[in-house]
Amino acid sequence: MDPQLAEAQPTSPPQQPPKPRVKKAPEIPIFERRNWLIHLHYVRKEHDACKALIKEQMEETGGMCEYPTYVQALILRQEGRIQESLECFQMCALINANNPDNLKQLARSLFLLGRHKAAIDVYTEAAKMSERDWEVSHNQGVCYIYLKEYMKAKECLKQAIQYNKHDLSYVMLAKIYLMEGDVNMAIDVYKRAVEFSPENPELLTTLGLLYLQIGQNQRAFEHLGNALTYDPSNVKAILAAGSMMQQHGDYDVALTKYRIAAASVPESAPLWNNIGMCFFGKKKYVAAISCLKRATYLAPFDWKIMHNLGLVHITMQQYASAFHFLSAAINLRPKMGALFMLLAVALTHLDDPDNAKQAYEQSVNLETKDPAVALNFCVFLYNQGERKAAVKQFNNFDQRMQKLGKDAINTIDQEIIDLANKMGPALQVGEKHVWKKEPKETSGTGSSKDTNTNRQGVPSIEQAVAAAPSPPDKEPRSSKKDRKAVPAE
Repeated sequence: MDPQLAEAQPTSPPQQPPKPRVKKAPEIPIFERRNWLIHLHYVRKEHDACKALIKEQMEETGGMCEYPTYVQALILRQEGRIQESLECFQMCALINANNPDNLKQLARSLFLLGRHKAAIDVYTEAAKMSERDWEVSHNQGVCYIYLKEYMKAKECLKQAIQYNKHDLSYVMLAKIYLMEGDVNMAIDVYKRAVEFSPENPELLTTLGLLYLQIGQNQRAFEHLGNALTYDPSNVKAILAAGSMMQQHGDYDVALTKYRIAAASVPESAPLWNNIGMCFFGKKKYVAAISCLKRATYLAPFDWKIMHNLGLVHITMQQYASAFHFLSAAINLRPKMGALFMLLAVALTHLDDPDNAKQAYEQSVNLETKDPAVALNFCVFLYNQGERKAAVKQFNNFDQRMQKLGKDAINTIDQEIIDLANKMGPALQVGEKHVWKKEPKETSGTGSSKDTNTNRQGVPSIEQAVAAAPSPPDKEPRSSKKDRKAVPAE
């Protein structure tokens, strides 16, 4: 063949290498492929379907799958089976010892079982794996609170606040100061909490109650008002603000506030107690008794409600009923001098002077500051013809008045002062024992209305001279204040 012709012949194209086959996506290992579905059922709270998947997964892997075990422990804890959840979390920690979440949940279960020292040890191990973890430091502080190691608890909670400012850490830190009796430090903590979270109605309400506790009513009212601005149906703030209005005699405004709270918590004993005392201030005694009876039905062991019921019955001259409720209150609070004073008033009107005298003696011994107790005893002894003993109690009244000071005297019911000024000449102890209230610069409605509030349920002076007077309403007023200012822990 001619070589030129051979060269002219077309050559076949070069053969291309075969295309590589498309690889399949890597298959997820069998013990992890259903984790997403387990998580989906758990967050939807479809626990039955979630537990069925977990059971299948555990059977396939022989119980060595971390995430299904973790979710199963969470479900068990929500169902109240704490010990079983603890065992599951221990299994998770064995499978993956480097996961701090397993240790934190393990410590949480120990905490719920009351094993606080063991929980602290586990949290310490978790802190080594997860540095600057707010949750670990906070929970350690809570455990120390239950162990009553308050210094370590404060250190842990302050450390948690440094890591991450959180409302709950502030609340627990303030709780420690309150347990130690340091109200001012608790207020400082709540002020910092409000600066961080200014729209939290719970923080504002508690701060207002603390200001109310130390007598700073203006600041208390401001914070309670701010709390109601952000949450108009906040029951705790409504009770606190309403009780302040009660003290100043604004019963209609207080009842308007209580009407809002009644829609949210119709079975609140403090609420019905305050409503009853509003009606008492408005001299609607039947309505007051009805509300107080409902309150005592909801809280049968609350001595303050029994105290108020006894006071209302004394005002209505139903002394046997008053004796019944006051006796119940004394059984619940046997160290309360004002209760014995009210009981003595009821016994006096029931023509039982011997027991009334014993009740007055017990009242004077228990209540060492209230001058009304000594004055009532003085009037009782004077009516019984025991002049020397009456003079002794009148001198006791005089000493208590001098210890109070001028500012405190201005807060005492005017009827008590008038009665004391009449008893002095009657006992022939001289005219030096004369007490007067100093006039205030401004005729604010608070003082006059507050005086009217105190005088509810007190017989007139003529009745007091004829028989022992019922106590001035100083104690009932403080009872109302105490009832509303019980913030639940």
